[in-house]
Amino acid sequence: MNIKKTLAVTLLACMLPAAAMAKDLSVGVSMALFDDNFLTILRNAMQKEMQKDGVKGQMEDAKGDVSQQLQQVQNFIGQGVDAIIVNPVDTNAVKPIMDQATKAGIPLIFVNRRPQAELTDKMAYVGSDSELAGRLQMEALAKAMNGKGNVAILMGDLANESTRDRTKGVEAVVAKNPGIKVVQKQTAKFMRNDAVDVVSNWLTAGDDIQAIASNNDEMAIGALQALGKNPNHILIAGVDGTPDALQMLKNGKMVATVFQDAKGQGEGAVQAAVKLAKGEKVQKIIDIPYQLITKDNMEQFVNRNQK
Repeated sequence: MNIKKTLAVTLLACMLPAAAMAKDLSVGVSMALFDDNFLTILRNAMQKEMQKDGVKGQMEDAKGDVSQQLQQVQNFIGQGVDAIIVNPVDTNAVKPIMDQATKAGIPLIFVNRRPQAELTDKMAYVGSDSELAGRLQMEALAKAMNGKGNVAILMGDLANESTRDRTKGVEAVVAKNPGIKVVQKQTAKFMRNDAVDVVSNWLTAGDDIQAIASNNDEMAIGALQALGKNPNHILIAGVDGTPDALQMLKNGKMVATVFQDAKGQGEGAVQAAVKLAKGEKVQKIIDIPYQLITKDNMEQFVNRNQK
């Protein structure tokens, strides 16, 4: 009987560290920017998923600074986190982050912004196909334009792959519509206020514009603010499917937006981090599909990208 008790105690002792490890997983998250509507929704989705899974999470704001983001990753490594999630400031400047995580043997997950570097072991990307977003939004605009007119493109941060790929998608659709021409293309850094300035300058210069394809909803709303009561109605489409954009769709001020699933990306990133931290395998690219939103189908998206 004593032998059985001893075995039971020994087995329990062996099991406790594993259980404790599952409960005490810690994940460091470095966001490119806290001051962004979509990224706020994404960040909140990650926090909720970590709470649900019993994961200790530490969120840091890189404030658009590449060196600050690298420092945050180094701090996470120094603290001994089990996994790191990065929403990169510059998708072309991720190699130092990857090198640091690889050297430390800590799983690294990129979310929302696809790194322009080959992922190695213990790495994954959770996000969406940005070129598809550009194609979907421009197809909606081309239809609303009856296949003719001038379009301007509001581009996001030029250091971001989503800016390049969404713009590429817009231009691919324009190329298939000989009656449509791109007459302006300028960055507003994904920011609403910057878009107000850019579009105001276009209007002041007298540019002949019938539509604006915006790389995100924030800039699309900035464009609407710049237009104000402008008698020349300009068709506008964005990307993200934020609550503010859906309200603009409802009011008939925007033609379309493209739903980017912040909740899906956030949950997917945390789940991938937990699996990699436990030594499990995950796909290197975890795709969360985009979907076109118009006034006709917007009701099914109203409760999706909530803060």
